[in-house]
Amino acid sequence: MKPIQVGLMADPAAPTELAHRLCDLKPPGGTERAAWNIEVVSEPFSMGSEDVDTALARLRDHARDHEWDVVIGLTELPFRDEGDGRYLLAETDQGQRAAVLSLPALGGVSMHRRGRHAVRALVSGLDGTAQDGHGEPLPRFTNRFRLLLGMVLANRPWLLVPGLKSALVAALATGAVATINSTVWLLAGSLSPWRLLVAMIASIALVVGWLVIDGGLWDRAEDNSDGAKERSRLYNTSTLITLTIGVVICYLALYIVNLVWALFVLDPAVMGGYLKVSLDYGDLFVLTWFVASAATVGGALGSSLESEEAVRAAAYSKREEDRRNKLANERNQK
Repeated sequence: MKPIQVGLMADPAAPTELAHRLCDLKPPGGTERAAWNIEVVSEPFSMGSEDVDTALARLRDHARDHEWDVVIGLTELPFRDEGDGRYLLAETDQGQRAAVLSLPALGGVSMHRRGRHAVRALVSGLDGTAQDGHGEPLPRFTNRFRLLLGMVLANRPWLLVPGLKSALVAALATGAVATINSTVWLLAGSLSPWRLLVAMIASIALVVGWLVIDGGLWDRAEDNSDGAKERSRLYNTSTLITLTIGVVICYLALYIVNLVWALFVLDPAVMGGYLKVSLDYGDLFVLTWFVASAATVGGALGSSLESEEAVRAAAYSKREEDRRNKLANERNQK
């Protein structure tokens, strides 16, 4: 029985990595089914996340060029059904045996397992396996929360930390000096817990806002249509959540380092005698909390980014913009 030629056309980076791990996929139904020969091509294939028809058209073109019987596109971009506004997990063109799968719509958790199931279901449906009862159905739609979670995890917010290396160094230096300053001790001791909490939230919000403005990460709708506005809201929400998680990680790292420094170099009894107040080691935790908030703002706003790419990668709109520019350059060179 002649093998079925299956093409997996994947966006660069994580989708391509997943696609290569799916090369051993076998059709459901065992040996009585035609085998799948899977080929992976890494290339940004979508002109815009809002246009799933364009993505399918590009997939069909690649299928003809590579002589694939079935082609599946794997992308980290979201798709939306313009008819009812729901978010798509996958869209298929049964006649042309092509399908596109939005990986963030899988939820961002257990991506390998979920990706294998989704791709097997799509290929089975397109090569006719599902029609004889061997294939498993795949939902067409997903919900907004699951898609948003997948987008945030695809952005890998923990990788923002290396991009803020210089800001962290500046913040650590600021915190180290502030920790041994008697005025800072008095100010920290005078603040109530809720004010310290507000200071922490405000410092994180300020840094996130600065990153958005400095990196030009705020997405604006291309027109006044409901679809364009909803797409911008989705992009901006995922960007803000990603940056907030990354900055919180930096804040916690700064707090821990400053706390270790304070415990190592300071004696609360000595500082209390100098300030003529009663202090103990519990006050060091309060001091470090206040210093972390102040140093986060002072260090981050007072220094440049170590790597702007780490921050810009947190925005889906910028990633899509890079894809469009690359595709436009390819067309101009032809």
